Amino acid sequence: MTACLFVRGGAAALLLFTCGSAVCAEPFPFDQDLLLDAAPMRPGKRMPMLNVETNGNARIDLWCRTVPARVAVSDAAIKIEAGPLPETAPEMQSAGQCTPERMQADEQLLAVLLESNAWRTEGPVIVLDGSKSLKFRLSDH
Repeated sequence: MTACLFVRGGAAALLLFTCGSAVCAEPFPFDQDLLLDAAPMRPGKRMPMLNVETNGNARIDLWCRTVPARVAVSDAAIKIEAGPLPETAPEMQSAGQCTPERMQADEQLLAVLLESNAWRTEGPVIVLDGSKSLKFRLSDH
């Protein structure tokens, strides 16, 4: 009986040591599309998304344009380095979809993403924290 309590206590201590608290943080959702939790920007239906592969390669789909990126994720920290923002909208966008306001929103959103230095979960939501907090949800597409 005493040996059994010792093993259970040791396992609990190991769990607390490994997680750092009584509740372990959720792992980062690699290889999944994370959809920005924001109101749509009209015209157009495109919503910003982030997809980070386990090797750190990433794709950032903004309101109009897409940029490649490298993302380093640790327990609660994140560092995003993006490639250059294309000067023009993609050819496949429908006419009038990439308004000057949406193109400006691309620049603003990318700047906020690049300032993100921490991440956390709030239930089903992934929050990137930096100068502003951005919330993402797993895409169901």
